[in-house]
Amino acid sequence: MNLKVVGPMQSQMQFPSGYGSHLPIYSAPSGHYSQVPNKAAASHLDNQYRASYYPGYYSAPAQNVMTSVGSNVLNAQESQHQLYNNTPHSGGSSDRPVQGTVSSASYLHASAQQSYSAFDNHYSTSVSSSVASQGFPLNSDHYAMPVVSGAMYPNVSYPPVAAGGVYGQTLTSQSLPAVGQFKETNAFSSQNPSVPHSLQQHLPVGYNTTISTVSSAQAVQDNLSRNLTGSVAKVNNQISTGGIDSSQPVHSVSQNVPFTKPGVGTSASSAVMSSVRSPAPSLSSKPASSPSVTQSPELALQEGMQYGGYVNNQASSAPAPLSSSSDDEEEDEEDEEAALDSSSTTSSASPVLNNYDALEGGGYPETRSVTNSPVPSPSVLQTSKASKPFGYGYPALQPGYQNATPPTPVQPSNPGHHPGFQHYPQQYPGVNQLSSSLGGLSLQHSQQPESLRPVNLTHDRNILPVSSVPAPVPNLNSDLRKLNCSPDSFRCTLTNIPQTQALLNKAKLPLGLLLHPFRDLTQLPVITSSTIVRCRSCRTYINPFVSFIDQRRWKCNLCYRVNDVPEEFMYNPLTRSYGEPHKRPEVQNSTVEFIASSDYMLRPPQPAVYLFVLDVSHNAVEAGYLTILCQSLLENLDKLPGDSRTRIGFITFDSTVQFYNLQEGLSQPQMLIVSDIDDIFLPTPDSLLVNLHESKELIKDLLNALPNMFTNTRETHSALGPALQAAFKLMSPTGGRISVFQTQLPSLGAGLLHSREDPNQRSSTKVVQHLGPATDFYKKLALDCSGQQTAVDLFLLSSQYSDLASLACMSKYSAGCIYYYPSFHRSHNPAQAEKLQKDLKRYLTRKIGFEAVMRIRCTKGLSIHTFHGNFFVRSTDLLSLANVNPDAGFAVQMSIEESLTDTSLVCFQTALLYTSSKGERRIRVHTLCLPVVSSLSDVYAGADVQAVVCLLANMAVDRSVSSSLADARDALVNAVVDSLAAYMSTASNLQQSMLIAPNSLKLFPLYILALLKQKAFRTGTSTRLDDRVYAMCQMKSQPLVHLMKMIHPNLYRIDKLTDESTIHVNDRVVPQPPLQKLSAEKLTREGAFLMDCGSIFYLWIGKNCDNNFIKDVLGYPNYASVPQKMTQLPEVDAPSSERTRSFISWLRDSRPLSPVLQVIKDENPAKTDFFQHLIEDRTEAAFSYYEFLLNIQQQICK
Repeated sequence: MNLKVVGPMQSQMQFPSGYGSHLPIYSAPSGHYSQVPNKAAASHLDNQYRASYYPGYYSAPAQNVMTSVGSNVLNAQESQHQLYNNTPHSGGSSDRPVQGTVSSASYLHASAQQSYSAFDNHYSTSVSSSVASQGFPLNSDHYAMPVVSGAMYPNVSYPPVAAGGVYGQTLTSQSLPAVGQFKETNAFSSQNPSVPHSLQQHLPVGYNTTISTVSSAQAVQDNLSRNLTGSVAKVNNQISTGGIDSSQPVHSVSQNVPFTKPGVGTSASSAVMSSVRSPAPSLSSKPASSPSVTQSPELALQEGMQYGGYVNNQASSAPAPLSSSSDDEEEDEEDEEAALDSSSTTSSASPVLNNYDALEGGGYPETRSVTNSPVPSPSVLQTSKASKPFGYGYPALQPGYQNATPPTPVQPSNPGHHPGFQHYPQQYPGVNQLSSSLGGLSLQHSQQPESLRPVNLTHDRNILPVSSVPAPVPNLNSDLRKLNCSPDSFRCTLTNIPQTQALLNKAKLPLGLLLHPFRDLTQLPVITSSTIVRCRSCRTYINPFVSFIDQRRWKCNLCYRVNDVPEEFMYNPLTRSYGEPHKRPEVQNSTVEFIASSDYMLRPPQPAVYLFVLDVSHNAVEAGYLTILCQSLLENLDKLPGDSRTRIGFITFDSTVQFYNLQEGLSQPQMLIVSDIDDIFLPTPDSLLVNLHESKELIKDLLNALPNMFTNTRETHSALGPALQAAFKLMSPTGGRISVFQTQLPSLGAGLLHSREDPNQRSSTKVVQHLGPATDFYKKLALDCSGQQTAVDLFLLSSQYSDLASLACMSKYSAGCIYYYPSFHRSHNPAQAEKLQKDLKRYLTRKIGFEAVMRIRCTKGLSIHTFHGNFFVRSTDLLSLANVNPDAGFAVQMSIEESLTDTSLVCFQTALLYTSSKGERRIRVHTLCLPVVSSLSDVYAGADVQAVVCLLANMAVDRSVSSSLADARDALVNAVVDSLAAYMSTASNLQQSMLIAPNSLKLFPLYILALLKQKAFRTGTSTRLDDRVYAMCQMKSQPLVHLMKMIHPNLYRIDKLTDESTIHVNDRVVPQPPLQKLSAEKLTREGAFLMDCGSIFYLWIGKNCDNNFIKDVLGYPNYASVPQKMTQLPEVDAPSSERTRSFISWLRDSRPLSPVLQVIKDENPAKTDFFQHLIEDRTEAAFSYYEFLLNIQQQICK
């Protein structure tokens, strides 16, 4: 190992205290800790960092020299690359190791088709599946919330009432479950057979994870002939022919495995989709340690059954013994979880499971346990959900109260009690038809809705609406519709859910969800309460779609269990009234956020920690990004999300790795250079991540010096892999965010890559190769980071091929983000430089959540099939997100396992549990309610075409990587052919020469054609491999609203903007020009057109455009004087200039990252990109829209 420095004043260099010796105590605010639930164990912040964490780091002190930050780096040594598994592990408590086994099935590489030979740094597999104190992951998004009493509640606090009762007091669990064998159940099925221990494996992890289901999963995929997901059983793009593969080798985790509770840190079991009808495997395990308070084994068994599918499940095929020294940590964690869980249930004295699934869910238990709650009468528990008679109108009562006769009618104490909530039987049809009264009426018996109006696609050419396509409104009664979740946050491909899998198969449409769980909200009820009310069985959070049987009992809308209403929940802090639980904000809003206060946790969450890993090779210095980055950091240093504990650090690399000592008390920053990249280590680990506020001046000095420190460098190599290994070691104790800036192909050390792109094949219409990673190093590193609650964000600023397919894995599997700036150069490409600057401002200051988990629940009978996005899958419905940001989107494929004939409504709930930058543990919950229908026409009437296309795009990306791009393109075309053929087969009096679609799907062929011409899937057009891979990454991680602009841009004519059609936004008048077809026939040489492609704006100026417009808007006297590379509009005091700038600013404000503006003239080389987005026109390699329709019609008629 070499740590060396060259400088003129070596004899006067400052050596930080503790260098080369035992590390000093790190002091943290009282009660703070670094070991948090669900993250790998790290040194406690209130304990000493031990020198044994860095074995051998100081064995060659004569070579470990340091220099001041201005010193030149000379004589850099190039080293051989090392295997990642040889790197010393320093992320856990080495004096208290935890051993376990890791199934190789979890780490199958998408392209390598083999298991990792060693993966010792992943966290323990012997983990428990639920954590009570952290709540379920919740996601809710901003939208106009319905308000109670005319008041919004940005923060609701529930004060205690007069003493003398349980109400108003903090509820804590007085009884904990005993150690014992718990009944296992399946989260998605009522059948719960045991799986042989030898067959238990990890759940597949990563970017796209296919999880367990029964044969309905096969049926769902068969909806799309030649379907997008390839063969049925797929684990990270590995094909399984059926059943669980027990032949994979099992690897032992023998190094310092981070400590996690059983079932929390890893996935539950391997699960495969089989074409043979068989129940999904159940999970088995035993608790790892005994709580201090015990109970009878019988009661423990009942509680285990009650909590459903993942009660204390085992994540690996061989349990890993925990060392005795870990018992105290585990016991503390369980106590913390028990505290929150006790407040989350309806009875504080009832035993509660102390793990993630006790808090975050489980499935639907086969039998119910006996509780202290009153047992509802059979008439209440067995309320029929059969469809109501035709013509029966919606009842007058509000959603939320069950039409059941309560045991004892209770007259509301408040004379002004809402008349809609009735405690007594109603005069319309009885209890057995109440559920249907809340759902949508069947469309087939009423007047045909607009969404089912037949459209002749080959005849009606102008099908594009004049404004953006709105999300379809579910066919619910007005009360439920007002309470439903915003489609910007939670959207389903079918707003009418088919009653059976067979009906879904007939429709030939995919069933899935599009999520934007952490998006920025303008209005969000934030609730602080000692009682978070949740279903005792499936752990659903109380929401607007539950049914109140009476004031004391409510029925879960997902599993139908009847629960008690806690005493505190009877009080409404907004109206200051008692006895109206239905008016609480939790029941009046489908998007809410709960604050889990410090009363419910023994240890505080992690601080905000930011580490920047910067390429300083010759390519990087030449590109000039360091100047922009350092300037942005200086401007936004005080705006970084965090509190007084916020920490920051910097690592730079070329052929060596450079660290920066920023310890408070130094007169200037110090650079420490490690040249032995094959044996990377951390010099002075205690001074590389420093408190932002205490070392702010040193940080500013470093940022001012960095752009000029490497000006004369001749280093052309890039040791990215070793730099990432060092970053992982540095971040492991706390977790946080690593921001990587890379400008070229990694060429030294671990993770080195070679060019795989053949420029001559960019326009190939045949096979497109190398869409998957070339090495598993970056995926493996990302999984390690995820286990330590660390996300890796990648900024790729490259003018050459950099193998983004391999580098992207570091972000995909760690819940990070990817930013790509092709042909970046500060001087030669000012548009990209401007975009980077604006993107960095957003990136550095946007909201961030740490150590997050997200779970999606759905009504019994539905199950999750596949996840899409950047994450790590911890169990079948629990996603681990080391970081969560408001710009990330997710997609989920669903299947129907059981018939939904007994209900007329289904609900989906997503929960995001995260640590805010201020150190608060928060839970954000979204709930979506949709009707169930029994006719095929109703299914088509409720199709959300944009959601369908976005889900298909995610599926096509997976198909491209696992199979081929040609297969993915064929599957997209077949999706249109199959769905339209199925619709036309149900319609009567159709001529063979007509291509008919329901109005809800009239844009389906157009969007699919646009998808086929998008960079991710197009062929025959020159497309750089990195550009194609980046487009695919965007499709997997973008929310629907931004993804649709990538797929189908919006085109506006802006040279004739007026004040007639405008909207008013913040005292600004914004014109609203109509949308134009994406065809050259809509362009005129006398006009100016703006194309919004999501990440870029094209402003096309016709050669004969009015000179007044050019002068007022562009600031030039005529067309000829407009420069070729114009990227900004000047501020001119003219009405047309103000309208144009107002409209473009309004478009920019609607998205997180700033789009680049390019002014296009006929002579401009960029006009090729502009015309390629005119997707309705024919190209040399692709159909026009009309030709595509004829091709669809021809295939249907075969």
